[in-house]
Amino acid sequence: MSVRPVRPVRRGPLIAALLATGLLLTGCSGLTGTTDHADNVGSAPGGTAAKDKVAAGATGAAGQPAPEPQIVEPEEIPDLGPATRAEISPQASQAVVVTGTARDSSTASVVVYERDPVTGWHAVSDVWPAHNAVRGWTDDHFQGDLRSPIGVFDLTDAGGKLPAPGTKLPYDRGSAFEASGDGFEGEALAGSFDYVVAINYNRLPGTTPLDWTRPLGENKGGGIWLHVDHGGPTQGCVSLPRRRMKELLRMLDPAKRPVVVMGDADSLTD
Repeated sequence: MSVRPVRPVRRGPLIAALLATGLLLTGCSGLTGTTDHADNVGSAPGGTAAKDKVAAGATGAAGQPAPEPQIVEPEEIPDLGPATRAEISPQASQAVVVTGTARDSSTASVVVYERDPVTGWHAVSDVWPAHNAVRGWTDDHFQGDLRSPIGVFDLTDAGGKLPAPGTKLPYDRGSAFEASGDGFEGEALAGSFDYVVAINYNRLPGTTPLDWTRPLGENKGGGIWLHVDHGGPTQGCVSLPRRRMKELLRMLDPAKRPVVVMGDADSLTD
């Protein structure tokens, strides 16, 4: 009996194609699954990739844009009008504000302010009582009018009969700072110049308060100081209680370019 040789089974084009397809599906499923896992970490099944969710969340809740940053307006010194504020140098960050009760009044109040570059002006003292000239205030001061000048003036120099109480201002001590006689209400003037700060009205800055040079002329007066109060009106200066003068001298700092803003309440609101 003869035996026929077994012929090898030939795989036709269809079978080969199906096998190739199966291999491809098996091999790519792992790669595809790995890619999907990396892209969809933290996502809902079949949902948006985590990186897309982060990008979507940057606009805020419900797709709303982030709120605009708030702008803080710097504080101004209260009760000063635009014209008075305009006289204060942008470089000044310390201001002694002297507010007279009325145009013809000799009583006043003083508050010291400092300016923060971001938040603006804020008070750094209590309200201090003060006196000014016996006839009140004027915006056209002249020698002998017995009124205090209205305006904004630099404070650069100090002095007195007594030793400096720790001020940073240049301080000239000497016996020439002597006050004698009586004031307008019969009070003794002795000790009024124990501590003084020169107000730069009609004077040369950088000199002792005793320098009598008058750049605007003698008729425009001068010698206007902050000094120790003697219990009554002055001839043109502004006076503070002794302990307040010492406190003020310790506060004033040339690096802060201190100024005095002075006048009656109505005038300062201009």
